[in-house]
Amino acid sequence: MALTDTSIRNTKPGLKPRKLADGEGMFLLVTPAGGKLWRLKYRIDGREKLLSMGSYPEVSLAEARNRRREARELISTGKDPSREKQRSKRRSKIDAENTFSAIAAEYCAKRKRDGQRGWAPATATRSEYLLSLLEPAIGRLPIAEIEPADILAAIQRIEGRGNLESARRTLQLSSMVFRYAVATTRLRSDPTRDLRGALTSPTVTHYAAVTDAKGAGALLRAIDGYKGQGYVKLALQLAPHVFVRPGELRHAEWADIDLDSALWIIPEAKTKMRKPHYVPLSRQSVGILQEMFSATGPSGLVFPSIRSRSRPMSDNTLNASLRRLGYSSDEMTAHGFRAMASTLLNESGKWNPDAIERALAHGESDKVRAAYHRGAHWQERVKMAQWWSDHLDQLRKGADVVPMPTREAS
Repeated sequence: MALTDTSIRNTKPGLKPRKLADGEGMFLLVTPAGGKLWRLKYRIDGREKLLSMGSYPEVSLAEARNRRREARELISTGKDPSREKQRSKRRSKIDAENTFSAIAAEYCAKRKRDGQRGWAPATATRSEYLLSLLEPAIGRLPIAEIEPADILAAIQRIEGRGNLESARRTLQLSSMVFRYAVATTRLRSDPTRDLRGALTSPTVTHYAAVTDAKGAGALLRAIDGYKGQGYVKLALQLAPHVFVRPGELRHAEWADIDLDSALWIIPEAKTKMRKPHYVPLSRQSVGILQEMFSATGPSGLVFPSIRSRSRPMSDNTLNASLRRLGYSSDEMTAHGFRAMASTLLNESGKWNPDAIERALAHGESDKVRAAYHRGAHWQERVKMAQWWSDHLDQLRKGADVVPMPTREAS
């Protein structure tokens, strides 16, 4: 006789376990302690087995019958419902552990240690920050359960704050994480693949920079008059001479600089292009570094944070100092010293454009051409570094500079 909810509720526990049958192998086990447990007895591969299907009333009579039906369907196809239940539990456990944040952290760690193809420190810091913006929305979700709508809503919150480029880059990074999950067999497909075009395209802007001779002279004089923390002033004074990327300047270490040979070798781990960058040092650059050496040498960071010698100067320090000097973010940035050097060196007509590009550590798509340039333009770069520092001294004094169209031999 089939069970009813009324008969189940009225059944009282006895001194021994009781079985109340409902048909097709399913019964309710009533324990002496008062528990009412759903069980399904079945046979597969010639063996009798027992499947637990929950307890009453958490699992109602109707739901227990539904589970019996599903189990019988599995048995009819030759699958063992007990084994499938175990597999489902394992998958659920794996899914719970493979949240978006967990896989994003794993992916970032891989990119940071991935040799020449890995992220530079500044890129890693920025990427980890952008991915953290997704934490409140999808960070704790199992990656296999995340839908395109979940991602779009999270990205649009960033976009809604006016951070169009950050939104674009965050979507791009999230796609990298999803593709990594696919490659490591934890996801079937990248849910961001259909979101291209869903965001507002940011207007491409360049780093603000002073690129005219008169303006450069005024900026150099302003830096000389800087009244802030001493390390910062020396960093600002060195930046236009070496025109490396701000992150490379902040992470400079004494171990990478040979003042006697006037050479700074930036290791590949600290460069954007993920290969060593050789910087010839002019007499002026060596002088500034010697002054800094007396404060922070002979080991560790050249420009440490004022709070800790083990940490580099903040990435906002130089830009904030330029603001203190009266230069807005639309007029000059720490990165702008590179544009200043590029513009004025090219306008001088004295130097091979390839030598200037090598000095700026720009990438070269042709590997053979890149290898040739590295050697062929070194001596020219050494001469150019000294000429450039002398030129900056002239600009600082306010002297008129007459362009010289004849190039130095490379």
